[in-house]
Amino acid sequence: MPILKKYNTTLSRFVLFLTFLLTLSCSTNKLYNNRIEGKNISITPDYKDNTEIENFITPYRNHINKDLDSILAYCPETLDKSQGKWQTSIGNLMADVTFEKADKLLLKRENKHLDICLLNHGGIRSIIPKGNITTRTAYEIMPFENSLIIAALKGEQVKEIAQYMIDGKKPHPLSGMQIVIDSNNTIKNLTVQGKPVNDSQIYYVATSDYLFNGGDNMDFFKKAIAQHDMDYKLRNLLIDYFKEVDTIPVITSQRIITE
Repeated sequence: MPILKKYNTTLSRFVLFLTFLLTLSCSTNKLYNNRIEGKNISITPDYKDNTEIENFITPYRNHINKDLDSILAYCPETLDKSQGKWQTSIGNLMADVTFEKADKLLLKRENKHLDICLLNHGGIRSIIPKGNITTRTAYEIMPFENSLIIAALKGEQVKEIAQYMIDGKKPHPLSGMQIVIDSNNTIKNLTVQGKPVNDSQIYYVATSDYLFNGGDNMDFFKKAIAQHDMDYKLRNLLIDYFKEVDTIPVITSQRIITE
């Protein structure tokens, strides 16, 4: 006859052990990283080049440098974003080039024309020095991976753009729009493509994905009724333009005029 008491004890222990394992497996406790440590390691002569790695990298570096240093166009004088109160020659160039390229794309894809181009002053990261323009120049001007977005805005938001420009007092690259202000920085006249702004009209505005997503507090883009992602990096747009021209223009036309 089986010894039931001993059998029951063994079974009870097994059930308890199984319950314990199930409890552990069903636990909701999660592990979290609560501390990150790091330190700066300066590049000094103490760290010698690794010959094997250098030999591996050199052909690729030479190939990339050859592409970056290829001459695309010529700049007749240095264009600098620090020279100008309401607009700069480099900002005018970037806005006008972006406008031209974006307009062609919008017409081809949506059968519509562009009205305005607005970029940001902070997005210009370098000058264009007098002399040869290379692919490296484009990377130095615009090292970010920003891409071209075209936003459909109502006239009300176009007026917000104008007020943003005047309040911010920065020479953001602007094309297609003209703002006339008085000595107190009050807007006296606002036109797009030479015509007064209509609140209910839809205007197509080229910009970067950074600004469209709220960069530099350009919140008027959040009110866009439509957007078109052109899948075209602004840096590539510049490179393509440089390849098309021999000498780039120095554009000094005023987009914001003080009476």
